[in-house]
Amino acid sequence: MEIILTKANTLETEALSDLALRSKAYWAYDKTFIEACREDLTITKHYIENNPTYVLKNKNEMLGFFSFDRKRGKLDFLYLDPSVIGMGIGKKLWVHVVTTAEGLNMTSFEIDSDPHAEAFYIKMGAKRIGEIESTVFKGRKLPLLKYEVKK
Repeated sequence: MEIILTKANTLETEALSDLALRSKAYWAYDKTFIEACREDLTITKHYIENNPTYVLKNKNEMLGFFSFDRKRGKLDFLYLDPSVIGMGIGKKLWVHVVTTAEGLNMTSFEIDSDPHAEAFYIKMGAKRIGEIESTVFKGRKLPLLKYEVKK
């Protein structure tokens, strides 16, 4: 595999949005749940232009992507194509997440985690600091994590 990290471009919005939905569906959520998440998982041209967004690729195949919302100090998106989950690609993408955070002079960042992804973030060094209400489902609580960037 020839893995490279590239800055997302505005022509990739549909592919990134589709990847996010496929990645969320990996956790066996039903179609109704995934459709309810569609708006929150849609990456727009405006979003890419205003938030550092990066794509991990093998040649031209998207393996995953991440982005930061610098205004709120959080990792806004981190999704992997389901075909590479469990292959160590998430760890490789995480290295780029941390390196990017360092380059943005972030000392820490928060993560509103899917409950299924919490163990991954904790394994990468994040700590659970509480819960946050889902923006999609009223009453659903999501793990709130924080990662301290070590320099």
